[in-house]
Amino acid sequence: MAEQEEERIMIVPLRAAWAASRTDRAPRAIKAIKEYVQRHLKPERIFIDDVLNEYIWARGREHPPRRVRIKAIKFEDGSAVVSLPED
Repeated sequence: MAEQEEERIMIVPLRAAWAASRTDRAPRAIKAIKEYVQRHLKPERIFIDDVLNEYIWARGREHPPRRVRIKAIKFEDGSAVVSLPED
């Protein structure tokens, strides 16, 4: 990957996912995370880490978390990687 440009720890509210229908909540949570990162970092491409994806889907399609703490890294080539922080 390219050189790291910017790194942020953010808390993403997933209330939009809970406003969706029961069977669409986990996919809507992933979409809400991407929208939040797009709004704050303005990357060209956003990649969701597998660990974060499994965390969202851990309790099933109908019960994602209410909020999630993420680490977003934007690289010089315009891409961003979103994952769970290590702590």
